[in-house]
Amino acid sequence: MHIPAYAHATIRAALPSVPTSRQVGGLDCCMCDESFGADLAPIPLGPTPMSGLFACRPCLTRLIARARRTRDVAMTQDAERARAESAAWMPVRERHLARLDSVRQAAEAVTGLATDGDIEALRVAWLLVSLESAYTWVPDTPNPPASVDHEDSELQDETLRLQLAMITTRGAVAERLSYHLINEAQPDKPEMCEELECPDACSGRHDSSHIDCGPDTVYEDLADHGIAMEHPESEPLSPRRADLPGRTEAEEKHTPLPEIEEGAPVVLARFGINADDTDVLVSAAAVGLVADAWREGLVDLIHAGDDGPSDGEIFAQSVDLYRRARAALVAAQNDGPEALLAFVAVASDVDLPWAGGSRFVLREVCRPLPEFIQHVDDRVWFTAEVMREQGWRAGLLHRAVSAVFKAPAHFGMPGWPGAVATAMERYAVLDRLGAPEALRDLAVVEAALLEAPDRLGADALDWISAQALLA
Repeated sequence: MHIPAYAHATIRAALPSVPTSRQVGGLDCCMCDESFGADLAPIPLGPTPMSGLFACRPCLTRLIARARRTRDVAMTQDAERARAESAAWMPVRERHLARLDSVRQAAEAVTGLATDGDIEALRVAWLLVSLESAYTWVPDTPNPPASVDHEDSELQDETLRLQLAMITTRGAVAERLSYHLINEAQPDKPEMCEELECPDACSGRHDSSHIDCGPDTVYEDLADHGIAMEHPESEPLSPRRADLPGRTEAEEKHTPLPEIEEGAPVVLARFGINADDTDVLVSAAAVGLVADAWREGLVDLIHAGDDGPSDGEIFAQSVDLYRRARAALVAAQNDGPEALLAFVAVASDVDLPWAGGSRFVLREVCRPLPEFIQHVDDRVWFTAEVMREQGWRAGLLHRAVSAVFKAPAHFGMPGWPGAVATAMERYAVLDRLGAPEALRDLAVVEAALLEAPDRLGADALDWISAQALLA
């Protein structure tokens, strides 16, 4: 009798947890316990045709029919979900494409004005500053849901076109301003210092990193030159600019965590973390950043609700965010604290499906999402502020201390390999009959837990959590 693949799980779930000796011996059906005979032939279920458990044709026919109905319902639901996800994704995609196209057109317009000798050099410089602000406000490329074709290259193509346009504009402006600076001496203290409320010690020289005009000023500036453009929709999350000139002397001397360099290494050492090992310190800081900025607060609340994510979904998403937090912290060493905004963009995205194959989306739960976005932004901003005031290492120490108290054995911490080893010892002696398919091979499971737990999938991680293997 042929047993289709889609029925394997249904049949496996119907098998007895403790079969009788007659069932193991092939004398009785393991499903209905009827004795085999001339009218009821045994059908082997494995592991070999001569050993294991046996079932009768009526029982297997009934289970296959149930599995077929379940499969058909799931296929219908998946099709409906795919249509809903596609309907929700297309407006997101179109808004992002419109944003890319609008900023690209602005860049091309600025390029034209920069090469036109009729516009004074100072106006060209301000056009570049406002354009750079608009470019900074362009959000990261959104990720389509799992059911949508990921081969759509238009988003990547438009992003590349914008980047090339920005390179061209910067070159045109640089050439224009280079000749202007050669032919005309720059004043010692330009009028912009008064507008920016610069301190008395300001040199009078500024660049675009000191000034943020917001996402839309470039379109207003272009309108002054007769170029009318439609403004794109504003994004809900604004970038932080804590290093603007004009802070008071007291603010300049302020240090958020004055004793972090002395106290944190001692605390970390008690938990087995060498603060002088930069790689370990960055990993611990990434775990702490995820715990402080993302895990605390709203995620804890929705986890306890009926419509909230499962343990496995939270586990998978926290692993994915850990990698993003670690990459952002590493980038911040050379690119400055602003590199942390890459983590904020993903961690606070309420429309992004979670990792591990989960379809959970934060926006689908009725909770105060603006407060959640602000919470993530504030926590990351504080880390950026510590880095600005006290250095990159101080920011790492602060979040690493959070990690040893809130998530000492999480993925990315020094204690994680030991936790995995203990979990595999428990798993080896556990009844794995109902475990997801991804957890069948012990070696594969152990390697995935050590390297990328979210690779196992949210369902598998949920089963692991239910068995308290990593507790």
